[in-house]
Amino acid sequence: MAKKLFIKTYGCQMNVYDSARMADVLAPHGYGMTETPEGADMVILNTCHIREKAAEKVYSELGRLRLHKQAKEETGERMIIAVAGCVAQAEGEEIIRRAACVDMVFGPQTYHRLPEMIERANRAVGAKVVDTDFPAEDKFDFLPNHVTNPGVTAFLSIQEGCDKFCSFCVVPYTRGAEQSRSVAAIEAEAIRLVDAGVREITLLGQNVNAYHGAGPDGGEWGLGPLIERLASRGVQRIRYTTSHPRDMDDALIAAHRDVPQLMPYLHLPVQSGSDRILAMMNRKHTADNYRRIVERIRNARPDIALSSDFIVGFPGETDRDFADTLRLISDIGYAQAYSFKYSARPGTPAAAEDSHVAEAVKEDRLATVQQLLRAQQTAFNEAYRGARMSVLFDRPGRHPGQLAGRTQYLQAVHADAPTRLIGAVVDCDIVDIRTTSLKGVVDIVEPDHNQPSQDRLGPQTERAIA
Repeated sequence: MAKKLFIKTYGCQMNVYDSARMADVLAPHGYGMTETPEGADMVILNTCHIREKAAEKVYSELGRLRLHKQAKEETGERMIIAVAGCVAQAEGEEIIRRAACVDMVFGPQTYHRLPEMIERANRAVGAKVVDTDFPAEDKFDFLPNHVTNPGVTAFLSIQEGCDKFCSFCVVPYTRGAEQSRSVAAIEAEAIRLVDAGVREITLLGQNVNAYHGAGPDGGEWGLGPLIERLASRGVQRIRYTTSHPRDMDDALIAAHRDVPQLMPYLHLPVQSGSDRILAMMNRKHTADNYRRIVERIRNARPDIALSSDFIVGFPGETDRDFADTLRLISDIGYAQAYSFKYSARPGTPAAAEDSHVAEAVKEDRLATVQQLLRAQQTAFNEAYRGARMSVLFDRPGRHPGQLAGRTQYLQAVHADAPTRLIGAVVDCDIVDIRTTSLKGVVDIVEPDHNQPSQDRLGPQTERAIA
């Protein structure tokens, strides 16, 4: 019988990708995924250190898992509990000290060694394994070349780590220096995903547009040429995240103009509209730099939708600094965005500042920013009421007979449609705007069963599929 593996994933898309690859690594060793930790032979918490109190949330979850582990032991069996990801990298052996139920702790660069770690943990009762090195070998060279049921959309990691050292961020310390995979390796994985039925691939990296991988011509390729290469290999839709303003080069902007498979949606975090705060954050760009970059992108792709990240209440932020942020948001106009109160991350330069903003002030500023961003998102969505939009349906909806998918601008859409349209890009008429989604109507043309099977999606859908 297959051993049961449960993975709980916290945080970013990179962790979602890593969790899937952990499952791929363990599948040849007899582990199959299960949806609950009860009765699992191995539980992995793949953690994120970006959000506030991230470590405490992990310890709280470990308290619950300890009871499942005890129940397993009462039947004479064993549950291995592992903490992976960025909290594991940051906390290391402290996790073992605080939570005796944990058997393994490993960072995001070492999960390719999972089978070896499990073997070490099984050698003796009570054995503990901690692996938070930054190994010299590239973990991607050791990952299996198969993908397990990826679905219609998939993530593909092309770059890891960060050399930017923003003063509020732990990523350089938990993910290490910037490293890029080769074009050949990325291309091979993309082809495997397409062959497995994936229609949309999101390229991932902590600084994804800092990508500088070895190209097939012996030179170094950036993200723009890589996207063009993948578009020629049958990828129907391409996205990428997360990008940095400093790395939006001419070739990447040209790709937004020239590659129809690259979706017109860009997440470009700015964090603040104040030059003084941006300097304190060590962002190495100004608000006007950001405005000019956006102008160049919109000149190349006029219909592009923008998203961003904003931190309010950064140490030393004044009312004037905050007003600069509101002004930048109003100037740019976002389809959606993410906003957060500043919270200190131990070991980062910003955490040592002595000019922290009062919590009540942070709360007020966050509410103001979110009100403005919600208004912009609503206005963006309302502009498509009555429009016909291309929607990639990727899963069943919450109600019987309903499908869910995304527009080219990443808006969520729900529509009544048959399951045979999952995996198809379909023209939808947008008839209503909800708080976080759009309601679409699909012209369903019933299949002619006298036609060959490849025609059975009907003319409406057939036209929409690349």
